[in-house]
Amino acid sequence: MKPLNRRQVLSLLSQSALLAPLAGWGIAACGSAPSSTSPSSGNPTNPGPTLTDGQLLDNIENAAFQYFLNEADPNTGLIKDRALAAGGDTSTLSSIAATGFGLTGLCIGDARGYAPTAQIQSRVLTTLSFLLNQMPNQNGFFYHFIDMTTGMRAGTSEVSSVDTAILLCGVLTCKQYFSANAQIVSLASQIYERVNWPWMLNGAPILCQGWLPESGFLSSYWGSYDEEMMLYLLAIGSPTYPVPPSCWSAFSRPTITYQGLSYIAGAPTIMIHQYSHAWFDFRNQRDAYANYFQNSILATQAHKLFCLSLAQQFPDYRTSLWGISPSDSVNGYVAWGGPPSTGPIDGTITPCAAGGSLPFDPADCLAVLHTIEQKYPAAWQLYGFVDAFNPLTGWYDSDVLGIDLGITMLMAENQRTGLVWSTFMKNPEVTAAMSLAGFQPTQ
Repeated sequence: MKPLNRRQVLSLLSQSALLAPLAGWGIAACGSAPSSTSPSSGNPTNPGPTLTDGQLLDNIENAAFQYFLNEADPNTGLIKDRALAAGGDTSTLSSIAATGFGLTGLCIGDARGYAPTAQIQSRVLTTLSFLLNQMPNQNGFFYHFIDMTTGMRAGTSEVSSVDTAILLCGVLTCKQYFSANAQIVSLASQIYERVNWPWMLNGAPILCQGWLPESGFLSSYWGSYDEEMMLYLLAIGSPTYPVPPSCWSAFSRPTITYQGLSYIAGAPTIMIHQYSHAWFDFRNQRDAYANYFQNSILATQAHKLFCLSLAQQFPDYRTSLWGISPSDSVNGYVAWGGPPSTGPIDGTITPCAAGGSLPFDPADCLAVLHTIEQKYPAAWQLYGFVDAFNPLTGWYDSDVLGIDLGITMLMAENQRTGLVWSTFMKNPEVTAAMSLAGFQPTQ
């Protein structure tokens, strides 16, 4: 039987009694819980002069930084999975993926001077200390959703392999960015080195998607190309509990062709071509199978063409306004995208689809972000762009999601300076893993 991908298994879990305490959350796509608040509405207008590319990206990054700084528990450092876009949120639900993006966001914020270095370093130390010394874990892996005030498992959330990997990417970014701080370096090293990666293999040649204390390992594995490249590379590069390099070749890499563009894609959502690239620098590198950076360029181009192909049905989709990634909708959280189409798509725009693809197609993605900022001011709130909005119906999400703000912030900074790439790639375990996986320079 072909292994289920992550979205499939989480969809199944969300429909079962297994996640009864999380009913209504609709868990999906790297850890986002749907909003319990009502959507807002707005009408497109022109608010004023167009920002330069640099001004727009700086506004986006600064707003996301404020989310990661403010929507976290000051005693644990854990960051909310989602929050009200206008501020004033009182929820305590955190996700380890949002926290991983947030740790990286703190490094960006320090580099950009968004807050005093002493304040940022203190928050990083608080977070890393809590993760190492107080946060519940299983063989170093963490629960997907937790209460941000206690770190305790939320509902019947699973111990998640890929969400732990996202968290670790943030941890290792902090290790290198704050390398002059011996305490940060020590805490980050211990958190990473504690992870028992072979345990998550569960005897298989590929990594399992997660584990539950009630029933053990999930039946789904990371067996097809998805957002899991970072997971396998972190596991291969572990200095303490590595998995065999052969695991890199054990997952399949199916190819799809759309409007003449052929590329590797195990799932139809654009986010799978973004997440690992936020930290791992795949530029000018290839393994036995692909140049994955070029692969993501093709996937981004195909996604734009896919959206434009829907313009007759959804006339808001045009060359300067496109992008559908797993997000909120008027009907709750939906893991939609394409090609091929998955949804059901209703004309909703997800800003992080273009935001998370900035390094792959800068001109086209910037055009989308400028259009949203200029023509749809209700889509911009305290923490930046709302998670999603529908220009055809006037629906605007009342929430922002940590992972969607995060992928946009990190990729915006990578497009501008390459800071996340250059910092994260200083980890010797990372470069060793890529070498063991067979990566070689293309030039």
